[in-house]
Amino acid sequence: MTEKTAAPLILVDGSSYLYRAFHALPSLTTSDGRPTGAVRGVIAMLKKIQSDYQPSQMVVIFDAKGKTFRDDMFPEYKSQRPPMPDDLRAQIEPLYALVEALGLPMIIEPGVEADDVIGTLADQASKQGIDVLVSTGDKDMAQLVNEHVTLINTMTNVVMGVEGVIEKFGVPPERIVDYLALIGDKVDNVPGVDKVGPKTAVKWLTLYGDLEGIMANADKIKGKVGENLRAALAFLPLGQALVTIKRDVPLKVTLEDLQVDSPDTEKLAVMYQDLEFKRWLSELGVDAGSEASESPQGDYEAILDEAQLSHWLKKLEQAELFALDTETTSLNYMDAEVVGFSFAVDAGTAAYLPVAHRYLGAPEQLDRGEVLQRLKPLLENPDKIKLGHNLKYDQNILANHGIDLQGIGHDSMLQSYVLDSTASRHDLDTLCAKHLGHTNIHFEDVAGKGKKQITFDQVALDRAVPYAAEDADMTLRLHQHFWPQLDALPKQKKLYEEIEIPLIRVLSRIERTGVQVDAGALSQQSLELAERMAEIEQEVFEIAGHEFNLASPKQLQVILFEEQGLPVVRKTPKGQPSTAEDVLQELAGQYALPQLILEHRSMSKLKSTYTDKLPQQVNQRTGRVHTSYHQAVASTGRLSSSDPNLQNIPVRRPEGRRIRQAFTAPEGKKILAVDYSQIELRIMAHLSGDEGLLAAFAQGKDIHRATAAEVFGGTVESVSQEDRRAAKAINFGLIYGMSAFGLAKQLGVGRNEAQAYVDLYFSRYPGVKAYMESTRELAREQGYVETVFGRRLYLPEIRSRNTQRRNYAERTAINAPMQGTAADIIKMAMIDVDHWLETEQPAARLVMQVHDELVLEVDTDWVDDIARQVAHKMSSVAELDVPLLAEAGSGDNWDEAH
Repeated sequence: MTEKTAAPLILVDGSSYLYRAFHALPSLTTSDGRPTGAVRGVIAMLKKIQSDYQPSQMVVIFDAKGKTFRDDMFPEYKSQRPPMPDDLRAQIEPLYALVEALGLPMIIEPGVEADDVIGTLADQASKQGIDVLVSTGDKDMAQLVNEHVTLINTMTNVVMGVEGVIEKFGVPPERIVDYLALIGDKVDNVPGVDKVGPKTAVKWLTLYGDLEGIMANADKIKGKVGENLRAALAFLPLGQALVTIKRDVPLKVTLEDLQVDSPDTEKLAVMYQDLEFKRWLSELGVDAGSEASESPQGDYEAILDEAQLSHWLKKLEQAELFALDTETTSLNYMDAEVVGFSFAVDAGTAAYLPVAHRYLGAPEQLDRGEVLQRLKPLLENPDKIKLGHNLKYDQNILANHGIDLQGIGHDSMLQSYVLDSTASRHDLDTLCAKHLGHTNIHFEDVAGKGKKQITFDQVALDRAVPYAAEDADMTLRLHQHFWPQLDALPKQKKLYEEIEIPLIRVLSRIERTGVQVDAGALSQQSLELAERMAEIEQEVFEIAGHEFNLASPKQLQVILFEEQGLPVVRKTPKGQPSTAEDVLQELAGQYALPQLILEHRSMSKLKSTYTDKLPQQVNQRTGRVHTSYHQAVASTGRLSSSDPNLQNIPVRRPEGRRIRQAFTAPEGKKILAVDYSQIELRIMAHLSGDEGLLAAFAQGKDIHRATAAEVFGGTVESVSQEDRRAAKAINFGLIYGMSAFGLAKQLGVGRNEAQAYVDLYFSRYPGVKAYMESTRELAREQGYVETVFGRRLYLPEIRSRNTQRRNYAERTAINAPMQGTAADIIKMAMIDVDHWLETEQPAARLVMQVHDELVLEVDTDWVDDIARQVAHKMSSVAELDVPLLAEAGSGDNWDEAH
């Protein structure tokens, strides 16, 4: 929508936004556990609308406690709504107080709903020719729209006038109450006409004009829907009254009373401090209670001559630890060049050393080559401890200039991640705002945005110096904030020092090595995928009877559910039939059209993500693809990768395996893939101590056959493939918290049968059930779970009163220790294998890490020997109560190595 209106009067549906913020936004709490997410969401919305419209008149309206006149009309009105969650109730009073402190008028009128107050004020203003903007997410408000009244949904930024109402609902604003009476309102428990949805309602209103006309012609409407309409005739007038917004509520205030006052900054400061809204506190210019906020701008200098450089080199050499950051020409670490260095030794004091700013009028700078030579001994000295934020990037950049960065002692990004992987993002700006109450200078502030953005070598020094020096300064301050916390947690400190920090150099080496990709083979596959997609389109059009856009969910809804008459498996939040992938998969078993749509989607994704894109990502200088591995993204400790993402290349379909065939070995070498076998099930056996699982792994049994024999009876040798498949689904399903309902869908059996499988499994492996129950309980008690090696995953929703959120947290509590322990083990294996290769075995090098697999490039003559050595190292990197098993394979490409 693009409709816009001037808004001297803004009416905010506070209750609508309060509930939406509570259910839609992340759950936030203060350090002492008080919920604040809904408050933050509503206040953010109010700040945004004030910023966008600068209104002189604005009021926030909330529902009052207790019943309304609609409850007297219809006792079942809203009767199915659950009571307000305690986590939400606790946020009501702080929200009211903040609204008042912001200087915004507020109305809470007993006996009516917020909608009715809004309707009354909108009607009064409209009659006086005053334009009104109603901020709400409630569809019922569409009935208020006219030439003076417009709606805005601040959460989606959609603005809707008269034409917008017609476009969205198919009827004008004056017919909305008739439309709502016909379709009903499940949220408010207002029944409409059974089986009548938006399309039928619009059709009838178009034919008969209004609800009265439809009721008068009810006998003319044929079929079951006509019967349903006639059955509803007695209730429809009451339903219409219930959904009609009252416009004559006797209010104590007039429009003239709705003036916006200046905010009470003292009250806001106290409340922001109490609720720990540090960014807003910082915006008020008030101390956020941290060292950094006391001195947001440190003592920063530019190093422009030899004397300054010598002075700083001496400081760095004498320091026990110093923060280091590089500014570069690009985010692509393979092509980027150094533009400057920033250093910090003491909090509040930092320097920027520019070496390649090339804009018109740039001051003379020290020669980059000479500076690099001066810095090289210091940067390569393993005894001089360096600190950075995402130092792996800086290590890669320095390698471009022939410097092997050593002495990496600390990384504030990884400190944050190890302390709490789920609390927030771990980028420098986010962490400074959250932990130091300080808003950093953003890159866009100095380099611009979008197409006008310049590279850092074009940024003037008067802007570059404070930006770059601040990064080093804030990195040091974050370290001073995080390190005492980490130092007090022995297991987490060990994980940080012995796994995450050493892994930086390993990942840097893998990234810079890259992997050879056959761009020609991928381009040929792209052509073939395009041909097959065109064939599928024609098959789809023949079945549908006409052409349409396969990528349009709206058009697909019409084709599948209206024209083809396929059963509706699930509806979207807006009440439309869903065309999501799992829905199409369910339908694909019986109908050709959804099967073809799924095949087309799969091929389109492969083509756009891999066969088209990978050839473009081959580095022109090396002829190889260089991914970026991320240590601080996945909450469980798993590595992720991007540009390209190597973790999600599909392997079950021939098209996906063919993409892996394009990852090739150079002449005279082979690809070696070494993969942990069923590592998460082995970790489950270790954690649960279940005797049956421990025995099966100790005896080297096929665990899925062993489970099938236990659950379905018989011997391991007599297990059918069907029973093994079911046992595999149970084994992995329970790890990932799958319910009996989910298992039933996966196996294609009834829910009761699936539940019987689960019950049988737990009766045979009672230790697993005991582990799951005790883990849930422990998570509820302490608020987190840990891996075998001490990695913590905090679960803020584990005590939530919202059942869906709590259930998800409980499933995560069971799964995270297994996924996280597997992540720790593969990282330990990478460190061990990399060290061996670097110090003893030059015939091989690591080129990829994907899930539980290490991929190497190996001289052909050494493949068998190195395969044995790597498999042995991976199997012995950790001691569990069951043996770790790593299996190796080799070939001319990645697919052949499996």
